[in-house]
Amino acid sequence: MILNLITFASELNKNITVQTAHEFILSELANHFTLNFVDDKDIRKLGPNDFSLIFIATGGVERKVMHAFEHLPRPAVMLADDMQNSLAAALEISSWLRSRGIKSEILHGETQNIVHRIEILHQNFQAQRSLFGTRVGVIGTPSSWLIASNVDYLLAKRRWGVEYVDIPLDKIYEKFDRISDDEVGEVSAEIVSRALAIREGTPEDMLKAMRLYRAIKEICIEKKLDAITLSCFKLIEHTQSTGCLALSLLNDDGILAGCEGDLQSIFTLLAIKALTGKTGFMANPSLINNKTNEVIFAHCTVGLKLTEKYIIRSHFETGLGIAIEGLLPTGEITVVKCGGESLDEYFLSSGHLVENTNYVNMCRTQVRIKLDVSTNYFLKTPLGNHHIIVQGNYVERLQEFFQANACKNIVS
Repeated sequence: MILNLITFASELNKNITVQTAHEFILSELANHFTLNFVDDKDIRKLGPNDFSLIFIATGGVERKVMHAFEHLPRPAVMLADDMQNSLAAALEISSWLRSRGIKSEILHGETQNIVHRIEILHQNFQAQRSLFGTRVGVIGTPSSWLIASNVDYLLAKRRWGVEYVDIPLDKIYEKFDRISDDEVGEVSAEIVSRALAIREGTPEDMLKAMRLYRAIKEICIEKKLDAITLSCFKLIEHTQSTGCLALSLLNDDGILAGCEGDLQSIFTLLAIKALTGKTGFMANPSLINNKTNEVIFAHCTVGLKLTEKYIIRSHFETGLGIAIEGLLPTGEITVVKCGGESLDEYFLSSGHLVENTNYVNMCRTQVRIKLDVSTNYFLKTPLGNHHIIVQGNYVERLQEFFQANACKNIVS
């Protein structure tokens, strides 16, 4: 990893070089990173993909930092040790930056702690850069009942660099009608052969579901989409199928896919993938037990790769098409949701997936989760309906990322 150190040093201090004056901390950092010293006059040469810290090498550089204000990395993270009045200058600069609304942090103290903090900051930086320029296809329009899950497209692009692209359902219908059963027959049979069981659905239902998957994937390739959210219910009238299997397979393909046109949840899936490399399971909280602090989450689709086994079912609400009842592994999980029209709020909890359930009055894939924060959140301050479950405990990593981007924890 290359660590660019934007170096601010007083011109009055000529008795000793920067590297010599700060030999201890710089040599320690060099054991972990490739250091690239960038003179403050050359700050404009750094590009958006260059991970950079501000190195306060001496005192008396406060006005130099002021003059470079427009080109400083955000957040403004400063490295300061106990030499050459480095820390004193960093304290003054930090106060000035914060008074102008710029998030600031000083790295100082034990070298081991500084190295660990730099690694976390680099991880956040990489996640932010991977989100920048991401294209999310909004196929159809959000479901009418998602009254609290809207996103302001412009604010989302300014804050996160994510672009939402509206795509009419007619584009899907054109491709769906053109794709023949023969084109999807072989792959349909392969998916059926791997299923633990088939509870509902006919061969014709399976072929329709696979034609829909093929149609949506072609749109994703043509429009260069990284993710999509689908107006599932609106397409049923034309296709006589649901999008459950299509969304499952798209997630397996690495194209993040969410249900019901939920704009906030698809961003949550993107953020999780950027930070953990994992695909999440988008689901409804369907039953809450405050005494045991457990929630049953359920939905009719889940990526096949997330399951240990899967059963082919029909869509719960309509009884149509092909849905997936996935059996997920028990163990540690994280529940996440980003909310707000500018995606600046979040809920986050670790927990344990205790069991897969099989209630007849819920969507097909069902998991009982014991949370590590109070389930009162869902009843008092919920960020809408859908939440994302990811296997593993990533609370610290996600918390750091959201906090670095000035997001508000809804339960704090």
